[in-house]
Amino acid sequence: MAEFKSLRHFLWTLFLFTYTDFKTIVFPVTMFASIAAPVHVNGRLFYGILWTWVHLLQVDVSNQYKSIAEDLANRPWRPLPSGRISQRSATILRFLLVPTCVLASAPFGREVILSSLSLTALLVFHDEFGASRHWAGKNFINCLGYLSFQVGATQIMNTHSRLDYVAVQALVFNSLIILTTIHAQDFSDVPGDQALGRVTVPIYAPNTSRIFTLVALVVWSIFLGRLWNLGPIYHSLLCVLGMAVGWRFFRFRTPTEDAKSFIAYNAWLLFTNILPAQIRWGLLSF
Repeated sequence: MAEFKSLRHFLWTLFLFTYTDFKTIVFPVTMFASIAAPVHVNGRLFYGILWTWVHLLQVDVSNQYKSIAEDLANRPWRPLPSGRISQRSATILRFLLVPTCVLASAPFGREVILSSLSLTALLVFHDEFGASRHWAGKNFINCLGYLSFQVGATQIMNTHSRLDYVAVQALVFNSLIILTTIHAQDFSDVPGDQALGRVTVPIYAPNTSRIFTLVALVVWSIFLGRLWNLGPIYHSLLCVLGMAVGWRFFRFRTPTEDAKSFIAYNAWLLFTNILPAQIRWGLLSF
């Protein structure tokens, strides 16, 4: 029983490392990949989800094992600030996850292995070389990291040797969406980022970043509806959602409200990830 309790404690600790990023990575990435591939085998869907989570774990442990001060301010329940795991153990786990992720990628070929290695390289620049301390480096690395997640998961779920035009187009535009809007995650983290000396987009341009977010979400919603040939009802829903989320970021500016707005942003982002379903199967024609 004691061993089971220890295992349960360990597994729950791993889950807590990744808990806040299920809505930002696991759900949208796997939803996107299952449509962009598209997935035909349930086993590949399951493995794509597992691959995404294991790589998310590597990312989150790497992000968190040196940023205890930030999490004490923003998320004190996480494994390190709450004392569930020591910094030494988190450091060991962080480096053990590198070969673990490569091994998890190996059965699916070179492209998936390269996606895994790309994520690891981006983590080194982000966490070890301090690229996350400036908004430009942070946003570009987030964009490329998100692309690595999507390419890896899509390649796993794809049963053909190459991704088709729809998948490639979706990957390109999703990357641009992340590049121009992912700073939405930083609004609620301003106190912790300031404590670490980071200069995120909301810190660099407090008011302009909120105006830009509103405009970007509306423009992307209009453009994506036309790109994917959405029906009028679905296109209207996408535009209304984008405008509502952007307005929330502009109007409500406390950390608590920004956290709620970020949840709404992830709903919008999830919507954008399913848009290729219109080209695949005509599911969004209304």
